[in-house]
Amino acid sequence: MLQYIGKRLLQLIPVLLGMTFIVFMIIRAIPGNPAQVILGQQASPEAVASLEAKLGLDQPWYTQYFEFLAGILTGDLGESLRTRSPVAQEIWPYLAATIELAVFAMIIAVIVGVNAGIISAWFQNSWFDYAAMVIALIGVSMPIFWLGLMEQWIFGIELNMLPTTGREEVRNPVTAITGLYVIDTIIQGRFDQLGEVIRHLILPGIALATIPMAIIARMTRSSMLEVMRSDFVRTARSKGQRMSLVVYKHALKNAIIPVLTVIGLQMGILLGGAILTETIFGWPGIGRYIYDAIGFRDYPVIQSGILVVAFIFVMINLLVDILYSVVDPRIKYD
Repeated sequence: MLQYIGKRLLQLIPVLLGMTFIVFMIIRAIPGNPAQVILGQQASPEAVASLEAKLGLDQPWYTQYFEFLAGILTGDLGESLRTRSPVAQEIWPYLAATIELAVFAMIIAVIVGVNAGIISAWFQNSWFDYAAMVIALIGVSMPIFWLGLMEQWIFGIELNMLPTTGREEVRNPVTAITGLYVIDTIIQGRFDQLGEVIRHLILPGIALATIPMAIIARMTRSSMLEVMRSDFVRTARSKGQRMSLVVYKHALKNAIIPVLTVIGLQMGILLGGAILTETIFGWPGIGRYIYDAIGFRDYPVIQSGILVVAFIFVMINLLVDILYSVVDPRIKYD
């Protein structure tokens, strides 16, 4: 197992290098001069040229690229062209916000999606099966921005039940320790703040969970239907075991591999694709951070943000591969 993990980690190196080069070149193809954007359209050519030299933007592209790679190897992600703050320090609060939102959304998606898929397979061709699959199809097809706006209108404006923007109550801010507010409030014993943090998570979490929830439900149903036709399931049922025990203990364990794959992929997608949800709900996450950086042509922030998200994505895939052998002992990585 350790040898397999070592090989996979080594394989990440060319993947991440290739990704950094592609992102580096694509970013520089975006029209606009960062120095011009920072100084404004009325700035003189001399002032723009002076700022370019100060920021190192006057150097050849390959010099800038290798400086960026050298910084990564030493843990230096560069400085933001806009704020002049180290990106490595500046990026964590935004990344933590997205991780918290994505994990919350994935918990909802897994609990609801897996159980909906199991019950649909259990009662195949029943009214619940048809209703669940229709809802799953709607969930996959529904635009997140529309769902988010409807949630804000119904639960925030009409019913006044839940907050519609931000991560915390402005009048009672959370003292950040890890950047993950749920954990921070528990560490400090501030359960009043914990309740507010969870209330702020509910609407964006449900909006973000809709698509992965639908995909997980459909994949679980498909995988469970195949397993429940197996001989060992019929044998377990013939021995008089409760149907719930047969389904959740025996069938689910053998059907979970493709579901784990989908969960891993969806988790990675949530981390990188939460920008619409974060924009609608005013969530200060990594997606909005990168989006704002694109508007300012803030190259170090864009490069570092995408690199961090890509690294987390591939690490999630590695974790899913390891979980295969934990769930199914027949899978060996020797």
